[in-house]
Amino acid sequence: MKLDEILKVVPNGLKLPLITEYNSIIKNYMEHRWTAAELSGGKFCEIVYTILDGYSKGSFESSPSKPSNFVDACRKLENKSNVPRSFQILIPRMLPALYEIRNNRNVGHIGGDVDPNIMDSQAVAAMCSWILGEIIRVLHNTTILDAQKIVDFITIRKIPIVWDIGNIKRILEQGLNLKDKILLLMGSSQGATSFEDLIIWTEYKDRKYFLRSLRELHSKRLIEMNSKEGSVDLLPPGSLHVEKLILKLTSTKNR
Repeated sequence: MKLDEILKVVPNGLKLPLITEYNSIIKNYMEHRWTAAELSGGKFCEIVYTILDGYSKGSFESSPSKPSNFVDACRKLENKSNVPRSFQILIPRMLPALYEIRNNRNVGHIGGDVDPNIMDSQAVAAMCSWILGEIIRVLHNTTILDAQKIVDFITIRKIPIVWDIGNIKRILEQGLNLKDKILLLMGSSQGATSFEDLIIWTEYKDRKYFLRSLRELHSKRLIEMNSKEGSVDLLPPGSLHVEKLILKLTSTKNR
């Protein structure tokens, strides 16, 4: 299937930005660039709203438009009875939630709050994928399975640096030193990570050197090592190191 065959009824001024923003969300999500993934969700919402509004009117705008009151504009879509229920109810009610994540999350949180970026970006990626699939399903008059195949086709497949396979994690980037691998694996995990998991995930054979590397990261205050529990936690300087490393690696790939 060629790109111009997807969503034929939608003008390129809407279709191409829709695909571009969706790919940006998925790319940022897979590369653990949480905040960037959330911000892209706002643009995606505006494009989807313009498509739904145009579909209900029987005439599409040539480019995305941003309503002055996004929530009210989405509510008005619920009054359109000449469209499929997903276009009338489901998507118009999902868009304000996506927009809320983009605008008002991770703002003004007190020190004791848990950073919501990871959870929020997961929600953004999942909702955007469902919305795009539903738009394709309706406008292509096809099945959910076929719509998903089209979504898979138009998604720019970016290989993430860390890949989860069940309970196993693997570093897919070649040429990284052991310490960077450890930090990346910890950065992709929730909470404390056990020594044993890290050894399994890196497939490192020299256990003594591995534990010495953990102690060195601990002494540099990149991680907090708990020898009694056999686990490590990523400290703020370690998180910053991971963010910089991911940015460096992804920038190199995109050149």
